[in-house]
Amino acid sequence: MKRKSSKGQSLWKKAKEVIPGGNSLLSKRPEMFLPDKWPTYFKSANGCKVTDLDNNEYFDMSLMGVGTNILGYGNKSVDISVHEAIKKGNLSTLNCPEEVYLAERLINMHPWLDMARFARTGGEANAIAIRIARAYTKKDNVAICGYHGWHDWYLSTNLGNEKGLDRHLLPGLSPAGVPKGLKDSTFSFKYNDIDRLKDLISKENIGVVKMEVSRTEEPNTKFLAEVRDLCNKNSLILIFDECTSGFRSSFGGIHINCNVYPDIAIFGKALGNGYPITAVLGKKDIMQSAQSTFISSTFWTERIGYVAALKTLDEMEKIKSWEIISAKGNLIKKNWQELGKKYEIDISTFGISALPGINFMSKNNLAYKTLITQEMLKRGFLASNLVYCCINHTDDIIKKYFENIEDIFVMIKECEDGNDVKKLLEGPICHSSFERLN
Repeated sequence: MKRKSSKGQSLWKKAKEVIPGGNSLLSKRPEMFLPDKWPTYFKSANGCKVTDLDNNEYFDMSLMGVGTNILGYGNKSVDISVHEAIKKGNLSTLNCPEEVYLAERLINMHPWLDMARFARTGGEANAIAIRIARAYTKKDNVAICGYHGWHDWYLSTNLGNEKGLDRHLLPGLSPAGVPKGLKDSTFSFKYNDIDRLKDLISKENIGVVKMEVSRTEEPNTKFLAEVRDLCNKNSLILIFDECTSGFRSSFGGIHINCNVYPDIAIFGKALGNGYPITAVLGKKDIMQSAQSTFISSTFWTERIGYVAALKTLDEMEKIKSWEIISAKGNLIKKNWQELGKKYEIDISTFGISALPGINFMSKNNLAYKTLITQEMLKRGFLASNLVYCCINHTDDIIKKYFENIEDIFVMIKECEDGNDVKKLLEGPICHSSFERLN
């Protein structure tokens, strides 16, 4: 099908003239998908369908709002609750009671944690958690494993070692603008590398260990238990960042399935099903340290985020959404693997069940990813090498996705046998790291 995408690209060119980098989220830049061809902007979104500025409609078999919409875009129950809240008033001099209700709800779901603070973005929540933990331990140094946002405390990992964060989501993150005085305050270790963590603890006066429970692989319960034991023995605060993993494998944190419990847990993304809300839960004695430092923001008290989160939790619990999306993700992984076997293409799949990903074990991996995005766009799909599963990804949509992507596996097989993939691409290869956009 011939699809126009001129309006999105035209607006993107204007955006780069008035917004540094073109937008406020790296993951949504068209260069990360299909430079010069990506629709870039949406007019409307519902379920798992997105309509661009040229009225082209696509099934979103990609990031689904960068992981924010487990219940799909425009979930009716959540939106009705939000609309009712808006009618009552979103913000006033007084506090909204929903802040208390959400704290109680999340603590009941995670009874090993006692108190909660809230923000609106994952980066904010991570910064809050670090501030509280440092205030409690009275130690500056942090060991991290995973992606935890854009703030100075995190990017300082790359001061003096610009590859410190290369294995944590994406390489190339420059610490430009981060105070040099933060050098050697945050240190990284790889998932499953317990020896590196032990070494950091013995040498770097670590007070806090922060990590994602899982990102590109299933959680390793043994490793997590070893980390918990190390923190106990050395009186360290253990923080689990579940902004991405939360609510995808259980009703709450994925650490529930592992029976390994942190001192602080962070939740975001899917918590409000597209409405901004993040939570920092922790043990009472640790969380009370928020009172000894200044952590405060006007829009952390607006009503919409709390209302959306409360209704989102209701809907998730009612339908057991984590089971639904895990089953869909397992089906997607299985079908990718079968296509790889059928066409004798060396692939690997990764990620927790509800967040499946695929890599081609080839020097052309990034070019193949770009080819998939290019060709699937023509067929009415937003696609890359990741699928954030939602409840609206029906079996019929998944079947249609694979009927279309099989044609591209045929192209990839021909390229592996000698054809030049670059001759199939209609523009540049997508970015895989942070790159400055002029």
